[in-house]
Amino acid sequence: MSSDNRIERLQLMLTETELQMVDDWRFKRRMPSRSAAVRELLKRGLVAEGFALSDPKAKSADFGLAQTEDDDEAQG
Repeated sequence: MSSDNRIERLQLMLTETELQMVDDWRFKRRMPSRSAAVRELLKRGLVAEGFALSDPKAKSADFGLAQTEDDDEAQG
């Protein structure tokens, strides 16, 4: 466990589906809290390889955990 004081709050908006995905991941791994689960997911993502740079014109809404019906229609 880190002894660093956590002084910054990060607000994150998720869809119901995204939140359920995080909670399912958390419970499957017996993480003590959502915050701990999100920190672990961030840590894993920051060290992951294979992510191309995003389009500078991309919007926040372009990044999500779950594919939506709109995404399905856009892909054909």
